[in-house]
Amino acid sequence: MPSIFTKIIKGEIPCHKVLEDEEHFAFLEIRPLAMGHTLVIPKKETDYLFDIPDNETVQLMKFCKKVASAVKKAVPCEKVALVVYGLQVRHAHVHLIPVNGTPGELDFRNQRDASSKDLAGVAAKIRSAF
Repeated sequence: MPSIFTKIIKGEIPCHKVLEDEEHFAFLEIRPLAMGHTLVIPKKETDYLFDIPDNETVQLMKFCKKVASAVKKAVPCEKVALVVYGLQVRHAHVHLIPVNGTPGELDFRNQRDASSKDLAGVAAKIRSAF
């Protein structure tokens, strides 16, 4: 059964896409820890990040770096944190989260729904930062 992320990639579930290439897909988290919180996924459905072949992991991180750079330009923040949490969706994914200062722990229990209008605006700003 395809993951929810695979359905997002195929356009079966809407999202606020920020970037896509042949192997990767980046879109905004609908329950962000901070505005600009972006999920980056490989298009190839793999449950566990460490099951991805080394060469594909390198390409995933390069794609993350490109996305993080655009997020940092588009969203007021000091840095973009990279978090691999991956317990709720069985499809390897990376969280890119804008942060200021030293936030300590990023508590995923603090996720809150964001409006589609706000997400669309942030996605447009990130896309224009590439």
